[in-house]
Amino acid sequence: MRARLATLVRALAMIGLSVAGIGAAVLVVVSAALMVVGAGRYVFPPAVSLLRTVADAARRLAGRVGVHIERPYGPQTDAVALLKERATWRDVLWAVLDPIIGTWAAALALGMPLYGLYGAAVQPFVWQANVRAGGTNSYGVIHVTSTASALAAIPVGLALIALGLYIGPELLRVRARWARALLEPSRTIELEQRVETLVETRAGGADAQAAELRRIERDLHDGAQARLVALGMGLGNAERLLDEDPEAARALLVTAREASSKALDELRDLVRGVHPPVLADRGLADAIRALALDCLLDVEVSSDLPGRPAPPVESAVYFAVNELLANTSKHAGAALVRVTLHYRHGVLSCDVVDDGGGGVDPANGTGLRGIQSRLAVFDGTIAVDSPPGGPTRVHLEVPCAIRSA
Repeated sequence: MRARLATLVRALAMIGLSVAGIGAAVLVVVSAALMVVGAGRYVFPPAVSLLRTVADAARRLAGRVGVHIERPYGPQTDAVALLKERATWRDVLWAVLDPIIGTWAAALALGMPLYGLYGAAVQPFVWQANVRAGGTNSYGVIHVTSTASALAAIPVGLALIALGLYIGPELLRVRARWARALLEPSRTIELEQRVETLVETRAGGADAQAAELRRIERDLHDGAQARLVALGMGLGNAERLLDEDPEAARALLVTAREASSKALDELRDLVRGVHPPVLADRGLADAIRALALDCLLDVEVSSDLPGRPAPPVESAVYFAVNELLANTSKHAGAALVRVTLHYRHGVLSCDVVDDGGGGVDPANGTGLRGIQSRLAVFDGTIAVDSPPGGPTRVHLEVPCAIRSA
């Protein structure tokens, strides 16, 4: 019932946005005409920005009724570029047509309950005053000229309230779907954005791969390689001392054995950092459960994955969750973390929710940006919801296919 009552507020907001959209569209058209005399260069970008603010509000309202609309805008800020951009004129067309094509749905969703409320709660008390004033009083097809006819309007009003609240959400969805036809990116814009995304993710993937190779080279050079060099030198010294001082040679062999053990451990850690054996052997869910056992926090892991995604996708999600758990342990002040894996309609999703203090800003720190770059290679996304006071919810999505277990 609360959601249906919220429909009335949303319907009123949609009607207000239609009025604001007309005003903003007029400003855009007028300022575009002023481009001929040069003044438009200064007034056109603010006018476009105002119209986009109205359109963004319409997108958010559409999202509230279950219709998601992507933003189609590019990074252009120059007046000439904005003038040439298709999204600018699609917004203008939406603002002009919405009062004609779409606003009736919002008006009906708002008007039916209000008219019903008038018939059920107001009409019985005002009809006599109207009659005494010499006016005519009717409620729909009912001519209210007596107490009986006023009472007869009450069930009609109640029926209109119930019908309006029942069909109101669907009416707003109808309006939102029509708005989506103009407010979402066109096919051309989608392809352009896709090309830009591929260029960025390709560059990001190349940078990430180069950084990973440098890390492996550094770990090998500073760790296992140094120990193996020391091991070779120790064995050479032991070989020279074997006949002259067997005890010293034995001590050098013991040291060499310890060095070989440490070098082996470092090589295992290095391999685990590239692709953990538990991930290769047991799959994503069990690998994350292994992470949970090593975490200082209480971590609950649940999964309904019907099989295993491709190894690169598994690796990307695994290291993303690993980074999130590490960040939560260091900064969140949380006691409990819940990790949930789902697979629906070709999309692998992972939710990491903690009971910490919240206030996470994705723009600060490199951890979340690194996760975003890692997932973007597979068209994956990351969304962070972290209000002050918590909880923090990080939602990962990666389109992929899954092999049945």
